[in-house]
Amino acid sequence: MKLGLLNVAIVVVILLCSLNTLLGIRFMIDREECFSHNVQYEGDTVHASFVVISTDSSLHYTQEGLDLVVKGPSGDQIQDFQNKISEKFEFVARHKGPYRFCFTNKSPYREKIDFDVHSNHFPPTDQHVKDEHLTPLLDQIIKLEEALFNIQYEQHWLEAQTERQAIVNNAMSSRAIHKAILESAALIGTSILQVHLLHRLFERKLVT
Repeated sequence: MKLGLLNVAIVVVILLCSLNTLLGIRFMIDREECFSHNVQYEGDTVHASFVVISTDSSLHYTQEGLDLVVKGPSGDQIQDFQNKISEKFEFVARHKGPYRFCFTNKSPYREKIDFDVHSNHFPPTDQHVKDEHLTPLLDQIIKLEEALFNIQYEQHWLEAQTERQAIVNNAMSSRAIHKAILESAALIGTSILQVHLLHRLFERKLVT
């Protein structure tokens, strides 16, 4: 029994050490930016997402998205997204090595981007643990670790989406306020002009 518990402890440590941490990046893009993510093992699942949060112009909020091209270590194209404001995707790495994520901004304004990427790797455990009673426990540990990563990934994605929506709502509110002020100023100006014209008309009638 002690040997079984020791094996479980060793497996847990190996699993925790082998998981890649979530990489979250926020950056401003003018035209093109590229990032690399190193996949250490063939067959790992790579998760990635991005959200266009805001633009550099406070008076303009563009609905034009970004282009993203993902290439493998050998230069082969893995994913290609065109004109996307936000996207979340995953793929299985056929080869280990650096994977490049290249963004292209077609908007005339600089844009603030939230970009996340991470990969999962779970080493085989049946080579060291022989007790068949430990197999269900190890399976549950693996599922738990993957679920924790997915929760963290989804949480960051939702936070970025919420921030983007808040900026959109604030921009719409500001435009509505500016429009109301301009309409009020135009109405006041029209009223003053009407009063002035009526005053001139009465003066002419009195002179006549």
